[in-house]
Amino acid sequence: MNNVLITGANGFVGTHLIKRFVNDGIQVHAIIRANSNVDSIKNDCILHVHDGTTENMFEIIKGIKPELVVHLAASFNKNEHMYNNIDSLIKTNISFGVQLVQSMVMNNVKYMINTGTSWQHYEDRDYNPICLYSATKQAFQDILKYYTEATELRVLTLKLFHTYGPNDRRNKLFCQLRNAIKENTILNMTPGEQLIDIVYIDDVIKAYKIASDRLEEKKGLKMEEFIVSSGKHISLKKLVRTYYGIMNEDEKINWGGNKYRPREEMKPYTNGAILPKWKPQVMLEQGIRIMEGLL
Repeated sequence: MNNVLITGANGFVGTHLIKRFVNDGIQVHAIIRANSNVDSIKNDCILHVHDGTTENMFEIIKGIKPELVVHLAASFNKNEHMYNNIDSLIKTNISFGVQLVQSMVMNNVKYMINTGTSWQHYEDRDYNPICLYSATKQAFQDILKYYTEATELRVLTLKLFHTYGPNDRRNKLFCQLRNAIKENTILNMTPGEQLIDIVYIDDVIKAYKIASDRLEEKKGLKMEEFIVSSGKHISLKKLVRTYYGIMNEDEKINWGGNKYRPREEMKPYTNGAILPKWKPQVMLEQGIRIMEGLL
């Protein structure tokens, strides 16, 4: 595939995915909002501003005619949502996606890699959303089922777990630990017994490349889903201590200073199928060292 469109392109996964596609000689397009920060991607892809309407989405897809759409865009919240972010969750995770897929179908664009989350599977169930965010991700996946049955659209969904790596601007665990070391502060955390499944970004990007090849090669495919899992679980407490050890810093954590969130994921989802031909290559300690410039 030589012409690819990415949504959510300025996010952590998106920025790394663009670089991989560009290095492979693929022309990359990105759909963005008018107020999006595109400093990290503006030199690597062709940008298309979406005004929020279905008509504009149709014109964007018609103009690009991508061979593949990689759908990464999402509005995210942790376990508890508030009344004032419901609209964002619905508009981004469902309405935007439907505008996108309808425009694909009307312009005969047949291939999509959709992005799901392990949070659709609380307590290791086939479907049990941890929060409204993961419920909206499932809702869009269910809508895709209609399109794959009623049209020639072919969809492969990759369900991601925790991800990490260089140039991560998200206020997630390693960013918080890095800042705490820099500022010499003590972090409040939960008791730290929850198990984490975490995958280095280069391995995540390889999964999208393999998924792209699979869509192109497997002619009878209508709709599939796979997990992008390390296959290994580590407790939050051990993960934090591993990081401090690699950084050669004294641990400054107030364990139990925060309560577990409602519907805290204590054990990652394990019942999903692993993407064929994919397995993680970068082990945790190696990944942390690369991320922190120690390798």
